[in-house]
Amino acid sequence: MTKNIYSVGQINTYIKNMFRQDFLLQQVLVRGEVSNCKYHSSGHIYFTLKDASGTLSCIMFAGRRRGLSFLMKEGDQVVVQGAVDVYERDGRYQLYADRIVRDGVGLLNERYELLKKKLEEQGMFDESYKQPIPRYIRTLGVVTAPTGAAVQDIINIARRRNPYIRILLFPAIVQGDQAKYSIIRGLQVLESAGADTIIIGRGGGSLEDLWAFNEEEVAQAVFDCVVPVISAVGHETDTVITDYVADLRAPTPSAAAELAVFDFSRFEEDLLGYDGALRRQMRQSLWEAREKCGRLRRELEHASPAARIREQRMYTVQAAERLQQRMERRLEDARHRMQMSAARLEGLSPLKRLSGGFVYASDEEGKAIKSVDQVREHEKIRLRLSDGGITAGVEEIWKN
Repeated sequence: MTKNIYSVGQINTYIKNMFRQDFLLQQVLVRGEVSNCKYHSSGHIYFTLKDASGTLSCIMFAGRRRGLSFLMKEGDQVVVQGAVDVYERDGRYQLYADRIVRDGVGLLNERYELLKKKLEEQGMFDESYKQPIPRYIRTLGVVTAPTGAAVQDIINIARRRNPYIRILLFPAIVQGDQAKYSIIRGLQVLESAGADTIIIGRGGGSLEDLWAFNEEEVAQAVFDCVVPVISAVGHETDTVITDYVADLRAPTPSAAAELAVFDFSRFEEDLLGYDGALRRQMRQSLWEAREKCGRLRRELEHASPAARIREQRMYTVQAAERLQQRMERRLEDARHRMQMSAARLEGLSPLKRLSGGFVYASDEEGKAIKSVDQVREHEKIRLRLSDGGITAGVEEIWKN
C-alpha cells in the first residue's frame, strides 16, 4: 500500500487541472451525430455526440444558446465548437459547447470566418479603397448566370430606369468548382470592354451554392478591378466575402440595378430644373449687371469734367441770382431809408421854414447870426428868403 492516499475529489480536481492545461481541449471542433438530445426547462441543452468509434457527453448552457441557429434533434450531423472539461462531482468529462452548426455548413462557416479575418487584416475591406459608383453611366457590366431571375431582374430594372443604357452580360458559372474562374474571367472581360460599373451576383441559395463568392481568388479579383464593382449575391440576409471587398454591397440583384443605373426620367426632370434655375440666375445676374452699369454711368457722369463745369455754371447762375436779389433788396431798403430820411430832412429844411415866412440872417462872411450881440449898428447883413436874398444895413438893435 502506497503512503500517499488521495480522496476522490482530489483526483477529480487533478484531472480537471490536466484538462485545463491542455490548449487543444480549450477550443476544439468535434463532428458527430446527435443523440439523447434534451432541452431542459432551465434553458440548458444536454446531448451526446456519437460516431462509429465512440460517444461524448455534451452540454450547451442557456447563456450560449445564441451559438445555435437551428432546432437540434436526434440524428442531426453537427460540428460542435467548445472546450472539454471535467465535471468534478460526477468525475466525468464532457464537451461544453459554445457553437453548434450543421455538418458541412460548419466547415464552410469556419473557412468563411478564417478568410474574412485574413482579408480584413490585409486591409481589403477598408473604406479608403472603395471607389465611388458613378452617378451617370452609359455601359453596365453584369457577371451572373445567363438564365434565372437575377439576370432578368437586373436587365428589366436597368432598362426601365434608363432605356438608353448599354448592358454587357458575361454569362458566368456561379456555382460549382469552375465558378470562381468564370467570375474572375467575367470581371476581366468587362473591365477591358469599357464598362462604367460592374454588377456581380446571383440569386439566393444555400451557403454551398453561394460559395464561389467566398473564394479568396474572387475577392482578390474584385479588389484589383479598376471599374467600380457592386456585389449582389443572394437575398438580403445572405452575406459573402465579395460584399465586403466590393465598392458597394446591394442586398439583391434588383437593388444593384437600382443603385447602378440612374433614372432617366428623373434625370430629365433634373435637367429641366437646372435649366430653369440657370435661366433665373442668368436673368438675376443680368439685372444686377444692368443696375451696376447704370449706377457706374451716373457716377461717371457726375464725376466727368463737363458735368462739373455744368454744375459750377449752375452754381454761378444761382449765386448771381441770389446776389441780384440781395442787391435789389438792399437798394430797396436803402431807397426806403432815404425816403424816410428825406421826409425827416424836409421837415427840418431851412428852405421849408423860409417858405413859411422865416428869414435866415448871416453876416457878410456868411456866418449865421443867432444873437443880436453878433451885429453892430450900420453893419451890413444878409437876409435869405425862400425865393432869394437881401443885403441890408442895421439901423437899430434891441433885445427881448
